Amino acid sequence: LAVDIITTPRPTGEPPRDTYKYYPDTEPVPEGAAVNVRGRSYKILANVEITDKTEGVIFAMGSRFGGHSLFIKDKKLYYVYNFLGIDPEQVFESDITLKPGKYTVGMEFEKTGQGEHGETLGDTKLYIDDKVVASGKMRTQPGKFSFSGEGLCIGYDSEDAVSSLYKAPGKFTDGKIQGVAVSVKGEPYLNAEAEAKRMMMKW
Repeated sequence: LAVDIITTPRPTGEPPRDTYKYYPDTEPVPEGAAVNVRGRSYKILANVEITDKTEGVIFAMGSRFGGHSLFIKDKKLYYVYNFLGIDPEQVFESDITLKPGKYTVGMEFEKTGQGEHGETLGDTKLYIDDKVVASGKMRTQPGKFSFSGEGLCIGYDSEDAVSSLYKAPGKFTDGKIQGVAVSVKGEPYLNAEAEAKRMMMKW
């Protein structure tokens, strides 16, 4: 049964963690092996060095049918969460422009509740160093991105772009990504019955 497939733990060589570190220009990390942000609070932080020409994706996971991405465009920092591709993109754009230099950039999602369809509700903040440069309400999808998207990428977005604000692969250019850390807290969302139904709909 599909429910049995979903609920059977996948073999892994390491215990669950609260923080995951990723580095640029590696192959996409499959969702089954990547950090699970579904149904929980999470942060994405990246150490970057930029010029006045830096553009592109810092972090991306998923596709236009569901996913999220942190990127630089027109000297501004963006975080976009694409909810199943059925709603307008949830866009957080920095209210200041980036000047050449070294920064820690990222975002934080704090879970505050759950919607009637299992979606997670919460507050998102976009950061440049320790300054909040955008904030607002956000909802995240309960289902996996990988049913319709790609894995986790650093420094580019593979195949299908998460956001309409850039074109894949949206490669990070004229700058340097030292690394990206994703931290999570709380229990991950797992609705085996709902995920099994989504899986069966694809067959």
